Amino acid sequence: MQLRGNWNFPTTVRFGEGRIDELPEALVAAGIKRPLLVTDPTVAKMPMTADVVAKLKAVGMTVAVFSDVQPNPVEANVKAGVAAFKSGGHDGVIAFGGGSALDAGKLVAFMHGQTRPVWDFEDVGDWWTRADASKIAPIVAVPTTAGTGSEVGRAAVVTNEETHTKKIIFHPAMMPKVTICDPELTVGMPPIITAGTGMDAFAHCLEAYCGPFYHPLADGIAVEGVRLVKENLARATKNGQDIEARANMMAAAAMGATAFQKALGAIHALSHPVGALYNTHHGLTNAVFMPYVLAFNRAAIEEKIVRLAAYIGLKPSFDAFLDWVLALRKETGVPHTLAGLKVDGKQADLIAKMAPDDPTAGGNPVKLDAAAARKIFDAALEGKL
Repeated sequence: MQLRGNWNFPTTVRFGEGRIDELPEALVAAGIKRPLLVTDPTVAKMPMTADVVAKLKAVGMTVAVFSDVQPNPVEANVKAGVAAFKSGGHDGVIAFGGGSALDAGKLVAFMHGQTRPVWDFEDVGDWWTRADASKIAPIVAVPTTAGTGSEVGRAAVVTNEETHTKKIIFHPAMMPKVTICDPELTVGMPPIITAGTGMDAFAHCLEAYCGPFYHPLADGIAVEGVRLVKENLARATKNGQDIEARANMMAAAAMGATAFQKALGAIHALSHPVGALYNTHHGLTNAVFMPYVLAFNRAAIEEKIVRLAAYIGLKPSFDAFLDWVLALRKETGVPHTLAGLKVDGKQADLIAKMAPDDPTAGGNPVKLDAAAARKIFDAALEGKL
């Protein structure tokens, strides 16, 4: 292992119950006076969204809501958001909601002043330097789920409908200026969404920890994130009013996104094409693939997993950790196979071809080629570990 790396850490985070009341102050700190609130259609109809808009208007801010965002955002959503941003004369974005809304909001703020297509800024090499950084609007992020951690990230995921591929768009200035993490906003999540988003946070921590690169800071954050998942995800899923569990899962989500600057791997490399082709929930798709990827990577990660198991209070063995993952999935209602997500094998060859090309594939501790991707996909389809 080469002892060399580039390390970054998140933006200012205001964490805790009731911190949403500080949104006007956070906007001022970010230099935003006329925000566009970007969310999804479901969250747009919730009372908490109306409350936020009312509070902003009460302090004299001009605010509008844009909610034309799909569960897996596509370029058309971003273009529509940019049009709304420009027509409304906005000077910043409130990215408000789950991972899809956060990503869409960040992309609207990023793209409103660019002249090149969004695909020119994919997270490849130094493509981010193609952007005009002076034209990127400031962002304040407010997550209402505990999963992606996009609220503390410098990238966003968007689906290219022409190629049916998910693309990661990156720029350092896409990092929100201020993030408000208020666990009270997550209380309304239904159990299956709580489970899916929580398993996404888990996957981020786990893949970051298992990645082959040198980043001991990320490793430390990742293992503590896994511990928080172990102690709180089932609680939050069973009792949505458990604010302590909700808060700890919100912390785990931010920790996962902080840690995965080190690496992601085959879980995400397979989940991205499956999500693009079948429109599955990203976190649940990660959760289904997780044990099969763990088994595939075992030879390269067993020593690390033994240490992780011990840290989170399990018997220090790979098998104990794998058994716990399977038990957690079952306890939180995650399907054991891809069939539970209505994914079949008809596009298995295409998925196996797409997965190694995903930018997350390079972080897998075992080389992920088409044959390996097909092996894992088939195992997840058949339920064979």
